[in-house]
Amino acid sequence: MIAEGLEKKPLKYIAGKVSSMGFNCVRFTWATYMFTRANYSKITVSRSLDNFGLKDAKAGIARNNPQLLSLSVVDLHKAVVSELGKNNIMVVLDNHVSLPTWCCSNNDGNGFFGDVNFDPKEWVQGLSIVARTYKDNPAVVAMSMRNELRGARQSEGDWRLYMEEGATTIHRENPNILIIVSGLNFDTNLEFLKTKPFEVNFDDKLVFEAHWYTFSISKEKWIAQSNNICADITQSAKNNYLFLISGNRPFPLFLSEFGIDQRGVNEADNRYISCLLATVAEYDIDWALWALQGSYILREGEANHDEAYGILDINWDNVKNPSFLEKLQLITQINQDVKPNHPTYYLLYHPLSGQCTKIGKTVYLTNCKTASRFDQHEDGGPIKLAGASQCLGVVDEGVGAQASNDCSSMWRSVSSSRLHLAAPRGQGKFLCLEKNDADSTIVTKKCLCIGDNLQNAPNCPQNPEIQWFKLVPANV
Repeated sequence: MIAEGLEKKPLKYIAGKVSSMGFNCVRFTWATYMFTRANYSKITVSRSLDNFGLKDAKAGIARNNPQLLSLSVVDLHKAVVSELGKNNIMVVLDNHVSLPTWCCSNNDGNGFFGDVNFDPKEWVQGLSIVARTYKDNPAVVAMSMRNELRGARQSEGDWRLYMEEGATTIHRENPNILIIVSGLNFDTNLEFLKTKPFEVNFDDKLVFEAHWYTFSISKEKWIAQSNNICADITQSAKNNYLFLISGNRPFPLFLSEFGIDQRGVNEADNRYISCLLATVAEYDIDWALWALQGSYILREGEANHDEAYGILDINWDNVKNPSFLEKLQLITQINQDVKPNHPTYYLLYHPLSGQCTKIGKTVYLTNCKTASRFDQHEDGGPIKLAGASQCLGVVDEGVGAQASNDCSSMWRSVSSSRLHLAAPRGQGKFLCLEKNDADSTIVTKKCLCIGDNLQNAPNCPQNPEIQWFKLVPANV
């Protein structure tokens, strides 16, 4: 119930750090019982820490945030939201659990309506209280109704019944905020909305959310079949939730959780993130990263628990993995406007580096804000600079790609991932774009993990990420 990091740094410092790293929104969690039960809501920060014997954490808060120790946990929650607002950071209030505890497992009692700690009436009561509490706070832009619904009780019927009641309750209490609706199976499944849409919308304020991780896929599978695995998880995302942003009745989608082990030691995570970024950039999805916190005051019985997925280090001093933040540069900016002032163009994006292609004396990767713009590419056709006669061309294997008036290089999206761009170079041979090992230039080399027939190799010891490129639409 106590925001993480307050024992390590002043609240003002943490809010400023969020802003300085380029983030404009925080998904801030809350537990139902914090607001519905007096034995939780009235407890002070100091007493809560005492109850768990957290002397070091209490001393840390006394040192860094002494003004917070005497506050109730609810007033502390308000203080954090207020400080985020002072730093021009939007807040999404996320109902994470009912009973304050670490989340999530199928049998933790917090998973679905009717579980031991998930009474639907009390849940609706909590939504009502929180919506009313933050009604006049301009920093609060949305409420997410529940994190990662899960467990044996899951049913579409109960989901519709209670989520529609929850959405109606939030709108009645606070008609100015967005209402975020989570799906089933740990926020990975909204496919059932294809056959029967959600019944309420409230003046187009409804947003659906999803989570996208790679926990269920082993490192060995990612290493052996990166293209196939990327294709599979992307298609699964399209089937389960990405479909919502297109069609006759589109809805906004919020990718409210994704993330990797920031230490860089998890190869499955390392490959998954490049695959995910290509899709997030293509669709220009709004997102929240798991996680900010470098540590937990208490997690599953361990004090000062290190969060491997946290952006910050355990002392909340520094960014744990600066190169990861650099990868987010394109998806951090708005690329597609629903009411554009410019015609659509395309950026040639390299998700492994997070950079985009620039045409100068050479063809190289740079910050996407200053990258070259390309026309829409038809598969099997030239890649042409927007508003110019130049095209991207193949010279030879191991040689830098070139831009010239010669538009004879015909580029195809190949491999099951559709992330390799290949063009023929005589005698049935294809070469793929690749970031040069030594610098930021783009060269053309034999396609990795792809045969001369442009089909995936069944098993491949090489890492094809260095050749993954995506033409991403933009209009701003």
